[in-house]
Amino acid sequence: MMQGKVAEASLGQAGGEIEQARTGSMRLGVDLGGTKIEIVALDDDGSVLLRERRATPEGYDATIAAIAELVEAAEARLGRRGSFGLGIPGSLSPATGLVRGANSQALNGRPLREDLEVRLDRAVRISNDANCLAMSEAADGAGAGYETVFAVILGTGVGGGLVTRGRILDGRNRVAGEWGHTPLPWMTAEEHPGPTCWCGQRGCLETMLSGPGLAADADGPGSRDASALPARAAAGDAVAAAALERHADRLARALAMVVNILDPDAIVLAGGLSNMAHLYTEVPRLMPRHVFSDHAETPVLRAKHGDSSGVFGAARLWDAD
Repeated sequence: MMQGKVAEASLGQAGGEIEQARTGSMRLGVDLGGTKIEIVALDDDGSVLLRERRATPEGYDATIAAIAELVEAAEARLGRRGSFGLGIPGSLSPATGLVRGANSQALNGRPLREDLEVRLDRAVRISNDANCLAMSEAADGAGAGYETVFAVILGTGVGGGLVTRGRILDGRNRVAGEWGHTPLPWMTAEEHPGPTCWCGQRGCLETMLSGPGLAADADGPGSRDASALPARAAAGDAVAAAALERHADRLARALAMVVNILDPDAIVLAGGLSNMAHLYTEVPRLMPRHVFSDHAETPVLRAKHGDSSGVFGAARLWDAD
């Protein structure tokens, strides 16, 4: 499905009235991040009717209220009601239905879906933000046209999501794609056993492939911002260049492991580190040596929708129906 022409309208824009949308289906999606909440309204042809971002408030009750207010304001302005999907930096436990593993700590242990269903008076679908990324990019992003897409977030954290034939693969325990909390494969003696991760394990991909992990590898413990490393390397900084080289090699090993297990048709990268251009030449060059095949050409692609992939995917959580 093509996204179509974008006809964006901000809920907060000053002056004028937005022309009331025609009656019909509409998909609403919200991406709940640690610092921002973004909403999008998609028409039945995939075109964008409305988008807005606002800062994420502190506390669970305030977060519920902010999400609901965005949805209610969007529907009032567009003159129709829509399905609703939400992407979160965690997942729902299949045993309890409560949020778990969210780096937005106020969500953990809370009945987020039930509370939103009561507030919005409709069924709500919730999925991990990396799953939403994969859903969006497989539908009309960089992964469009590929049957199976593995999507990766390389940012403050590291995650993954898998979509095949237009459906998210959640898995029995709802942890499919939690690639960031698997250990770096084929560790060297210098890398073993790896840094301690917040999850309690050692050597998780998140500790080495995330922005803070890359920064710490270059500039030592306590460094968290890797954004300047490519410019430093281009200017001749040998420390920055070596760190970027190690990072690309580790990412290639980590993605080769995914290819050996799942063999996706395409891999899509998103998150802040996905903007580093060298990854799209170096990682495909380095991956094949670790793939158990005589031929390995899995494309590694940059996300088309950038940091809005998650919100587009959230709106598409009902697409499989």
